[in-house]
Order: sequence, then C-alpha cells, then structure tokens
Amino acid sequence: MQVDFYQLSRDPAEVALALIAGKVIASGERLLVVSADADLTQRIDRALWERDGFLAHGKAGAGHEARQPVLLANTVEPTNGARHVAFADGRWRDEGLTFDRAFLLFDGATIDDARATWRNLDGHEGLQRRYWRQDDGKWVQAA
Repeated sequence: MQVDFYQLSRDPAEVALALIAGKVIASGERLLVVSADADLTQRIDRALWERDGFLAHGKAGAGHEARQPVLLANTVEPTNGARHVAFADGRWRDEGLTFDRAFLLFDGATIDDARATWRNLDGHEGLQRRYWRQDDGKWVQAA
C-alpha cells in the first residue's frame, strides 16, 4: 500500500488532481476522488471536463457509478471498483488504508493535518509513504 502526499503550492487541487487522474487511468486503474467540499468537487468536475483529452468521470449518486473510471464522491465508497483513492480536500480518512494507493492533496490550510497523518502512518507494515512538492511547475519527489 502506498500513500502519496501532494503539497499544493502553485496549482490548486483540481489542477493537480486532473494530472493524477490522467496517470491513474493511463495505468489501467480506476480512481475514487473524495471531498467533503462541494465547491471543490465542482471545480474538479470542471477540470476533468476541460482537460486536454477529456477524462471520463461521474459523480456518486448520479447513476452508472460502476462504469466510471473516475468517480467523484463525498464518502469513501468505491462503487466504481477503484483501488486508488484521492483525498482532494486535504482530510485523511483511515478507509484509505484499504486501497492499493492513496493520494492526499493538501495546502497551507491543511498542512498540520497532513503532517499528523504522515506521523500516524509511520510504522504501518507494508505501507510506503512518499512526499511530492512542486518545483518550477513540475512535481518532484522530495526526500
């Protein structure tokens, strides 16, 4: 199990998430995107529509969830069969540990929670943590 921490500095969550979703889909996997913030979910929806090479996606509760390669939801219920989950609102949920891979996107407002999550996940058997930051517009893995 892998948890990737993405510190948002230059780009907002919806921009970073569109990149992550594109890579997940390209690898043949599905993604569940979780956010309790309805406004953020709308921005993510729009970003996935407007992205070069539109990313097929749907919203939980709108029907046909099982067919969606990317499902936007406010709860951690992978009704699309996703084995990857992204917490777009900066809030970790322990249900993320049941997935193969989890992405936690956080910014200055949620950095303390992200740091606490990093510490709390330390020592979990079989769990690998990675930290990503933006450097000149590119995502780089930080030491």
